[in-house]
Amino acid sequence: MRTAIKENRARLGLTQEQLAEKVGVRRETIVFLEKGKYNPSLRLAHDIAVALGVSIDELFLFDDEEAKKD
Repeated sequence: MRTAIKENRARLGLTQEQLAEKVGVRRETIVFLEKGKYNPSLRLAHDIAVALGVSIDELFLFDDEEAKKD
């Protein structure tokens, strides 16, 4: 899974720390999410999408092959 968190965060001029504070997680969680090393809960995905003003679908992108496995 790829994410567009970093791009959307930068668009709003937010640091990783600021986004983390907005959604109630540690900065490290945002780092792992941006690197695609952590799959968030639906609640966290929703909270991040709301904080960044985008939909969950715009934020979390599945490669075609990964989507076929599910």
